[in-house]
Amino acid sequence: MLNLLFALLGLIVGVVINALADDLPQRKRPSLPHCHACQHRYTPMQWLGVGQCAQCAVAPRRRVLWVVVGTAVLFALLPTLIPEPVNLWVNALYTAVFILVIVIDLEHKLILNVVTFPATAVALLLSFVVTDNNIRLALVGAVVGFVLFYIAYWIGQLMFGPGALGYGDVKLAMAMGAMLGFHRILFALGLAIVLGGVISGVLLLSRRFHRYTYLPYGQYLAIAGIIMLIWGVRIAEWYAQSGQ
Repeated sequence: MLNLLFALLGLIVGVVINALADDLPQRKRPSLPHCHACQHRYTPMQWLGVGQCAQCAVAPRRRVLWVVVGTAVLFALLPTLIPEPVNLWVNALYTAVFILVIVIDLEHKLILNVVTFPATAVALLLSFVVTDNNIRLALVGAVVGFVLFYIAYWIGQLMFGPGALGYGDVKLAMAMGAMLGFHRILFALGLAIVLGGVISGVLLLSRRFHRYTYLPYGQYLAIAGIIMLIWGVRIAEWYAQSGQ
């Protein structure tokens, strides 16, 4: 029953993510879902990516349906993967933030302050109520995430020139550190680097792009963040036990 509830919640969250992904990069005030061509407000069916705009007959962006369905499926799995109630609701919120980051970064190559700064502040506050993080781990995680990716940012600038790594990635790493805590952020950043390297290598071999083509890195950070939200504590415990 809880899985069904979260699936329905995921549908709603997916609609909100789509609306924010349309408005925030344009620095518009968030509003109800609307046509990207003529700004006419969508009907509820069009919120799900079905049908056409009643005014200009332009179909919703293809990603609208993918985001709604993908978010619903992922949310439906969360109660099974995260049984502790408080952690479940908090991590569902963080998952929504990461999905929003992925959509905006893929479409606009942007990671927005209006997303990362509030996410960091909220994560620090919520660290007082969850059992898989605490304020000390969250603060240290935020600092470590920021510092490590700030160093990576400047190394990228020196080695590959401007645009190798965006400053938004640095702020996203900070937000991830607050969400995940110090005990998980190092694994998340390492996983993001691996994901970015593997996918970039595949695209390079397939000649989809050359070595200097810009690839949004925030998506890999966000995917790694979702993975560590779900399995991070288990991974950290396994690593600690294997080192004994």
